[in-house]
Amino acid sequence: MLSRVAPWLASRSKDGTGPDAVTVRVLSSADTRALRALAMEDAVANVFILAHLDSTGSAAPTSGGASVYGVFDGDTLVGACWAGANLVPVQLDPELASRVAAAAHRAGRRYASIFGPAESVLALHACLEQLGHFAHEVRADQPLLAIEGPPAVQVNPQLGFGELADFDRILPACAAMFEEEVGYSPFLGSEDFYSRRVAGLIRQGHSLVHIDAGGTVMFKAELGAVTAEATQVQGVWMNPEFRGQGLSAGYMAGVVALAQRFAPVTSLYVNEYNARARATYERVGFQRRGTFATVLY
Repeated sequence: MLSRVAPWLASRSKDGTGPDAVTVRVLSSADTRALRALAMEDAVANVFILAHLDSTGSAAPTSGGASVYGVFDGDTLVGACWAGANLVPVQLDPELASRVAAAAHRAGRRYASIFGPAESVLALHACLEQLGHFAHEVRADQPLLAIEGPPAVQVNPQLGFGELADFDRILPACAAMFEEEVGYSPFLGSEDFYSRRVAGLIRQGHSLVHIDAGGTVMFKAELGAVTAEATQVQGVWMNPEFRGQGLSAGYMAGVVALAQRFAPVTSLYVNEYNARARATYERVGFQRRGTFATVLY
């Protein structure tokens, strides 16, 4: 990541003071345009916050208590970080992570994860660790992949959009994927919250699934974030009974074809060590656009 404020950082005094001292504050609706402009510097990497702005129309805190910390050099917004159940940095220079981490710590919240561009995520994690927030797992190298244009393999036409009538089949598949990925049930703490999340994705037309004639979910994925510029695919899951049969590439090609009804660029991020998944994505035509990291608490 190129530093957006490096010249100023290099010249400021050791005690952090200067004519245009960096400040951090919670953004308000008046900051919406500046936050959108900041995020649009990389519309693929920042699709999460851009989707939020499209949905709510505002950078102001949500009714659920989530907010966005803005980092200012004078009056100029030079970085930001979503702070809800998770922390998501937005064009945040790693050298400014300590200021955001301090603000997040003072809020007294527990965060489930940090995810986003690797340098910013890992810098936030290092600062939060010094403040007593210890990670359960750190996934430091997650290639950010994207495809624009048709997939390189034939689409599996059996993949379609999930329907609420199939909710009772889709929810267990989503829960199985979640438990495989993070190591614990998504129903711990609040079963209703996860169920509402899955139902919401179905209602939005962001649930992609193939259910065979017998009612078995063979494959599913979700569009976790959607804007006019890009989508981000999450929750990719193949039923274990059908793994190893060469079906994944056709399903992922179907994901791309359906996602491109919303936006020209389809993206996702994957663990570096997941060689099988990475090979499938490469076969479909995904190319690396950067590196993400995820810290799980």
